[in-house]
Amino acid sequence: MLIAVIATTYNRADALAAVLEGYLAQNDRDFELYVADDGSTEETAQMVRNYQARADFAIHHIWQEDKGFRAAAIRNRALASPEAEYIIFTDGDCIPMPYFVSRHRELAEPGWFVAGNRVLLSEAFTRSVLENKLPVHLWNHGKWFGAWTRGDINRFLPLLSLPDFSAVRKFAMNRWQGVKTCNLAAWRKDLLMVNGLDETYSGWGLEDSDLVVRLLRAGIKHKSARFAAPVLHLWHGENDRSRFAENKRRLDEVLHSDRTRAVLGVEQYL
Repeated sequence: MLIAVIATTYNRADALAAVLEGYLAQNDRDFELYVADDGSTEETAQMVRNYQARADFAIHHIWQEDKGFRAAAIRNRALASPEAEYIIFTDGDCIPMPYFVSRHRELAEPGWFVAGNRVLLSEAFTRSVLENKLPVHLWNHGKWFGAWTRGDINRFLPLLSLPDFSAVRKFAMNRWQGVKTCNLAAWRKDLLMVNGLDETYSGWGLEDSDLVVRLLRAGIKHKSARFAAPVLHLWHGENDRSRFAENKRRLDEVLHSDRTRAVLGVEQYL
């Protein structure tokens, strides 16, 4: 099963470099990576080219013009590109642990999407990681426990790995709340069935919730990747939330409808 990882980015080359280092260290090499670029400058393109030369797996750079926050659109453009059977959505500021891809592969199951979680790094610790190029994706539990006691990360427990008890992982099979595209995996055919993400959402917020609601309505259930495949989320300032109220209204409409397909989705790029 070929996996495609789709990582969004926008003008944060230092964070993306830390993320790509994490993918170079994966213990599962049978995947390809799509950098879904929402309009970054040439600095990001050059940095991606450097990693393309280093990687022993394919790294693709999908770019769109900078017209404001359009994460749904760039994810759809990337989703239209691969022939991979399975898609892992993440962000260009979320560093994967070395087992991230392999654990997602183990958890993949027909009829289910898989939602993981994240560990938040503090502002000061993020600055240190990026300035000193700390290989935090290779840290052991002892180092991470120390980071937690210092307040460098918000949680330690998600970094622990637990056995895969499928019944436990499926306890919230109909839950959409809390699922985010910084750590979300699904079969590509299921994503295409619901027409990918809905680009009518404008600005930051809730386009990922909309996708998950429509997947559930289409019969694709929620499986948890907690204590299996976390990501390390580098700190960033709060995004512009001026469109959030309008996006909330759109999500409420979807929740009170029977719609499964995005109004403006991936099919325009296929």
